[in-house]
Amino acid sequence: MRENEFMARAIELAIKNVRAGRGGPFAAIVVRRGQIVAEGTNLVTSTNDPTAHAEMVAIRKACRKLGSFQLTDCAIYATCEPCPMCMGAIYWARPARVWFAATRADAARAGFDDAHIYQQLRLPHRRRGLPIQHLMRSEALAAFQEWQRKQDRIRY
Repeated sequence: MRENEFMARAIELAIKNVRAGRGGPFAAIVVRRGQIVAEGTNLVTSTNDPTAHAEMVAIRKACRKLGSFQLTDCAIYATCEPCPMCMGAIYWARPARVWFAATRADAARAGFDDAHIYQQLRLPHRRRGLPIQHLMRSEALAAFQEWQRKQDRIRY
């Protein structure tokens, strides 16, 4: 089964990433028509970039290589259940399928716990631990109005 081969490759990358000290024990690959388009590993600590999760790195590489901001005919293989940020990016990229190996509970046991983020996202803005405030909404709507008037906009 090719799916197992692709996941095995992602797991291999995750282990190599840990050994190399480039970041956490996570990797992801993007596959299109049975071919690996892009590979990504967690580079958060080596790049000082909290968004450099394996899925984000792989998605960015794949989109650049394919010249598209959508991965509609691709599959993503992630060594762990994607976090909320990565799931958001995955939904925006619109792949055909996502496969994952370890669960978020497995990640939590290893010290990577996203439970706080999931809990916070369920709360109304005013009840979240991070102060989030509404400011200048009516002025900001001008950008949306400009977008709606733009005849040659690229929809996504």
